Amino acid sequence: MSDGAGQSAPAAPSSGDASFDRTAGAQRWGEGGPERAKSRSLKPLMRLAPYMARQRTVATLGVVFLFVAAALNLALTFPVQWLGNNAFQTFDPAMINAGFMAMIGIALALGVASAVRFYFFSRFGERLAADLRGDVYARLMSLSPAYFSKLKTGEAVSRLTADVTLIETFFGSTFSMAVRSFVTSIGALILMFVTSWKLTLILFVLAPVLILPILAMGRRVRKLSVNAQDRIADAASEATETIDAIDLVQAYGMEKEREGRFRAAIELAFQAALARIGARAWLTGIIIALMFAGVTGVVWIGALEVQSGAMSVGSFMQFVLLAMFGVGGFATVAEVMGDAMRASGAAQRAVDILEQKPDIAAPPSPKPMPARISGHVKLDNVSFSYPETAGPSLTDVSFEARPGELVALVGPSGAGKSTVFRMLLRFFDPQSGSVTLDGLDPREVDPGEWRARFAYVPQEAPIFSGDAAGNVRFGRTDATEDEVREALKKAEAFAFLEGRGGLAAEVGAKGRQLSGGERQRIAIARALVRGAPVMLLDEATSALDAANERLVQKALDQASQGRTTLVIAHRLATVRKANRIVVFDQGSVVEQGDHESLVRAGGLYAKLAEMQFTSA
Repeated sequence: MSDGAGQSAPAAPSSGDASFDRTAGAQRWGEGGPERAKSRSLKPLMRLAPYMARQRTVATLGVVFLFVAAALNLALTFPVQWLGNNAFQTFDPAMINAGFMAMIGIALALGVASAVRFYFFSRFGERLAADLRGDVYARLMSLSPAYFSKLKTGEAVSRLTADVTLIETFFGSTFSMAVRSFVTSIGALILMFVTSWKLTLILFVLAPVLILPILAMGRRVRKLSVNAQDRIADAASEATETIDAIDLVQAYGMEKEREGRFRAAIELAFQAALARIGARAWLTGIIIALMFAGVTGVVWIGALEVQSGAMSVGSFMQFVLLAMFGVGGFATVAEVMGDAMRASGAAQRAVDILEQKPDIAAPPSPKPMPARISGHVKLDNVSFSYPETAGPSLTDVSFEARPGELVALVGPSGAGKSTVFRMLLRFFDPQSGSVTLDGLDPREVDPGEWRARFAYVPQEAPIFSGDAAGNVRFGRTDATEDEVREALKKAEAFAFLEGRGGLAAEVGAKGRQLSGGERQRIAIARALVRGAPVMLLDEATSALDAANERLVQKALDQASQGRTTLVIAHRLATVRKANRIVVFDQGSVVEQGDHESLVRAGGLYAKLAEMQFTSA
């Protein structure tokens, strides 16, 4: 094993860490973590304004038809008024038919306007969600490994999927419904004031009594909604971790234990959702009871007005219908506030990622990388400590790999070897000292341009779903079919693919249709096709059997001709021919030299060599 597991990134909090509650399955971050405290207002939704601005035309059309639909909704009350003042007084069939035909015509127009409104707002929500997902994913791709050591994979996926879906639903349907109801209610209040200003004033006097309890309950619903979202994300994270390691889970018979953890997580999510549902149920009940009690009181007073002759029957009928529209609209708006708060919490979680600043970024005016790089790698007094870890990972490390050399990094696990690779790939920057390639400092150039000069084979190389050729082209997307085939042959991978479809052979999700050695050989082909001047091999042959290791080692020897190669190795037999061996111990370089000179020196390398070659 290389020291990558111990040094590659800050470790996730352990079960004993105060910041990590295993029982709850919840990760809580303090100041400076990837997720700040959740907002309890609608302000996070306003931070999506740039996405809304991109769709001005669609939003404008949606709003236009929203107002048309609201106006037609209110227009239904005028035939009712006419019927009450005229047709229902004389009971003339022609007048009654005319009144109801007018209502049917308005209803048909209302249906058309509502359908168009629904189309534009749904399109608005879908486009906003797609753009937001794309930007959040792009930002995640730009963040350094240090960020992902704190944010679980399931949590990131939850923000990309479940949270953005909440935002999509809110803007695509719930928001338009709330605005339509609000506009209808305002229009109804205006018409109510025109119809009977006395009754409308009474309704306004009652308004604070109706609204204040709703606002108080709304704050609790808001808090519970955010908590429910967090618990769902925890459950998603638990499931992702288990499925990613399903082989290990089954090998150790941990299915029941992991199932229990997931059920505990979803039970917590259920309890959080239940608390939110209960609060919203109370809020809905209070809204309906108070609103309709208020309307009933006003209608009661209106009936007395009709009896006294101060108000016509038609005006009374119109006022009652307007009151129902108005109160129903405000009740809908109040009920929708719960969904708005959930969307606000989701927006906060998505925007938190968008606002993360990459630790590694191009300078304002990056220097151009030369077209040809000789591959002269040099570390000069490099010191580095991972965030939130005790003690340095590298201390005053200095060595170089000249163009075309094979340099091996050896030493105990956790000695800092993989950290050197992370420095070279600029996943992290040294806190002191310098890393250079042909004299260029990576902090002065674009990170993408810098990394394009390196080919990297990690100890456990990821394989993506799809075919073998696609995985090899991950190293260089414009590689031709012949180049891909040649790289696979050099990595001794083409032979086992021929019987499965050749370059088009499906490898399965995460390469599960391949053996460990086969996955590693495809990863080596990926590095070979890149054609970079510097190759980094982190125990690249560790998953191969003895026969295939010799074949791949021969291919790597050939591939290293004309390029600089740095290899991390624990099996010292694979690096005996290295031009230089750099020996690490506890983050420092303790020895340098070739195999023979280091054995003669009798230091750490000699002890490691004696143990391996004697046991062999």
